[in-house]
Amino acid sequence: MKFATLTAMVLAMGIAASAPVSAQTLAGEQEADISAIDGVISGDAEWELAWAGFMTADGMAGTPDGGLLFAQEQSNSIRKLGPDGQEYVYDAHVAGPGAVSMDAKGRVFTVERTCTDPGLHMESCNELTRVTQIRPEHRILASSFADGRPFGRLNDVMADGLGGAYFTVGGIYHAAADGTVSVVAEDDIRTNGLMLSPDGKTLYVTNGTKVEAFDVKKDGSTSNRRTFATLDHENGGFGGDGMAVDSEGRLYVTGGAGLYVFSPKGEELGVIPTKRHPITVAFSGPDKKTLFIGTMGAVGPDGKPWETPKGVRNVAMTVYKVKTEATGYKGRPK
Repeated sequence: MKFATLTAMVLAMGIAASAPVSAQTLAGEQEADISAIDGVISGDAEWELAWAGFMTADGMAGTPDGGLLFAQEQSNSIRKLGPDGQEYVYDAHVAGPGAVSMDAKGRVFTVERTCTDPGLHMESCNELTRVTQIRPEHRILASSFADGRPFGRLNDVMADGLGGAYFTVGGIYHAAADGTVSVVAEDDIRTNGLMLSPDGKTLYVTNGTKVEAFDVKKDGSTSNRRTFATLDHENGGFGGDGMAVDSEGRLYVTGGAGLYVFSPKGEELGVIPTKRHPITVAFSGPDKKTLFIGTMGAVGPDGKPWETPKGVRNVAMTVYKVKTEATGYKGRPK
């Protein structure tokens, strides 16, 4: 059965983009009663369903028009959830994208994982993975480390505002606008998501149950590695994943306990519970006061939790949204 047909069946079951989650608990969801966090979110806020499907919605980024971009590795495309709630194909000429990032000048970057998806069941993958700019022009920024070694299966990406991007693949690295690749950190670190502060002077990266921070210089180079915050409510698992920042410099980190919120000084302000395990987060909406999270799992056409059939390359995800008191950073790091 085709993905579009499955999605249509799910929507026909009543999983509409405008339906408040609290009004209809779906299979596989958990309770997520939100407690107020001063200046961030009201205790009356409720998660609503924004999108659900049987392929991924990873590495999200808000767009200036209030839409949302997300990477869909299995369909080899970047998708867009428009301000109207409809899904569009933003770019169909990418090879296994894992994440997407946009800078203040509208340059859009992704990490192309090519044929490294374990779901492909390939004995070998000879196509190099790469960090790629897809807007306003398409160009490969980098496809190997400085010593010529291939990247392997890339993880996340963050536009540096200078025409280059930071990316994670075990460690964290920087690809300058001219394609030069340098090391940010690769020792004693297990990276996943990354994010820049609103002023672009601090780079954050998740490291298991910690968030590391680096000072960023005007040329994009980094220094002064330190532990910024700790995810204190994780019970096993990988720890932190995707991140977002708001206009006040607060940092939002997805983890097993939900969505952590930290002050610009690294103080935990609270944890926003989520209906499913979140792995990516972004602010968007016309006023940048809507928080979107991409979570693992979805409901199948039979009303039960979706289980990926054996040998199939699909990984179901659900995107939720919630209104916030905080405002996402509108200018994008630059």
